[in-house]
Amino acid sequence: MTKIDLITGFLGSGKTTFIRHYVKYLLSTGEKVCILENDYGAINIDTMLLSDLKSDFCDIEMVAGGCDYDCHRRRFKTKLITMAMLGFDRVIVEPSGVYDIDEFFDILNETPIDTMYTIANVTTVMNAETETTLSEEAAYLLASQAALSGCIVLSHISARKHGASSGIDISRLCEYLNTALTGIKCNRTLKPTDFIAVNWADLTASDFTKIVNSGYHTVSFEKAFSMDNNGFEALFFMHIHMEQEALVENINALFKEPSLGNVVRVKGFLLTGQTDTGQEEWIEINATDKVINITPAVIGQEVLIVIGENLDRQRIDSFFEARFSSNRLQ
Repeated sequence: MTKIDLITGFLGSGKTTFIRHYVKYLLSTGEKVCILENDYGAINIDTMLLSDLKSDFCDIEMVAGGCDYDCHRRRFKTKLITMAMLGFDRVIVEPSGVYDIDEFFDILNETPIDTMYTIANVTTVMNAETETTLSEEAAYLLASQAALSGCIVLSHISARKHGASSGIDISRLCEYLNTALTGIKCNRTLKPTDFIAVNWADLTASDFTKIVNSGYHTVSFEKAFSMDNNGFEALFFMHIHMEQEALVENINALFKEPSLGNVVRVKGFLLTGQTDTGQEEWIEINATDKVINITPAVIGQEVLIVIGENLDRQRIDSFFEARFSSNRLQ
């Protein structure tokens, strides 16, 4: 049977970056891997961000978004059947940061998926700098993902240090998540040993072995919100044309304007020019209210995605019309 992993994590936690490190390790052990981007959005730029991993031993597929919940489930199931038939050793599922984890387990228990796959592990990626003042809905989403995870991998750690010596207060994060778990009537109690607090560039074979073998937990909790009406959404803006300095300035303004809603993350690509040989030059934008990361990209698509909670579509449209030459994707 094909092994399958689910890599969860709240918006902006760093799932895609972690998957890059994880897949490179799996490939080094001789596994044939497929990454399945499972998102509700009409555009999934994470597929492009991982495209350099593609080889005879690694493929990247996407469940097409832009449809209703039931349609998305059918597409996900069909894609899983196809991946199993292609003979991959392991399929890694990366869902949206706003994800009903029950969908994964429900589909894996349906015929014929249950005869094709065995669940290897569920890993939650969590920002080590996570605020302990998340909204009720955001706290629920994070807790529902952590509840079933075999381990929690912390992001945004700058040095190769474990435990309290890393400068990361794991006890605080553990206490916060346990409070959130209690809030959704889940009887699981997380321990500091459930966390991996290592800079990802310094992850060792031992660290990866712990993740691979972490498994998952079968616990119950109270579903507080519907995925069809949870307050979170993504707005897509196409054909962004501006200088990088102006882009950074306006993204910062986007986070600071409360009338637009709670903007959690902004990501996308910007075309910056062409080389003498005519090759396009791209940058990737990945921003939160704390940091804006801009890195060169080999390929891209002219799109900026604003993700957040209780976003005001009309106000954000006006914000972009005033600053960007763009049209939001309908």
